[in-house]
Amino acid sequence: MTAVQEERSAEELKALAEQAGRDLEDASALEILQWAAGTFGKRFCVTSSMEDAVVAHLASRALPGVDVVFLDTGYHFPETIGTRDAVAAVMDVNVITLTPRQTVAEQDAEYGPGLHDRDPDLCCKLRKVQPLEEGLKGYQAWATGLRRDESPTRANTPVVGWDAKRQKVKISPIARWTQDDVDAYVAEHGVLTNPLLMDGYASVGCAPCTRRVLEGEDPRAGRWAGRAKTECGLHG
Repeated sequence: MTAVQEERSAEELKALAEQAGRDLEDASALEILQWAAGTFGKRFCVTSSMEDAVVAHLASRALPGVDVVFLDTGYHFPETIGTRDAVAAVMDVNVITLTPRQTVAEQDAEYGPGLHDRDPDLCCKLRKVQPLEEGLKGYQAWATGLRRDESPTRANTPVVGWDAKRQKVKISPIARWTQDDVDAYVAEHGVLTNPLLMDGYASVGCAPCTRRVLEGEDPRAGRWAGRAKTECGLHG
């Protein structure tokens, strides 16, 4: 499938996203990504936290060699960096690693050590939100692994929607999936997953702000535990 990578205005992209959100609500994840590949071609990418490679794997089936964008915050678990390296080595994708403007040491020098404890919103802005906004500039559409069952803040996630903040089409092909669906896809296709998922972590973020979850807790309860914060700002 060859995409016509035409320039589209923000108004055209927004209308396209809203129509696709309605048309593709009942489509499979692969069909949604095939639509994205056919519509945007190389102006489409996948973002991955390397918690697992499910969406990257799906996207590689729709668009071999697809760009997979990873944010290296400087605070990741070694297992997360290892998962990224494995994905780059064995999957038909082009992994692009984004880094913040400052190293952790430079940030500590300017803001003081442990900014993630004192002002996690600012830390996420500096180490996640701003680098992603820079990294997505060349794309018209981006895909995420958001699922409606993950938390109340994600319950209304459209399969295709409009990212007003970044003026891009935002695609969540597995929005309707459950954890059982993810597990089944991983098992069927031998998809790489972060080893921490087998060690009590239900959601994997930066090491200082992530803990194991307890029986019966929300999957994202281990992120910014003890705080009202539930999202890093990438999806807010």
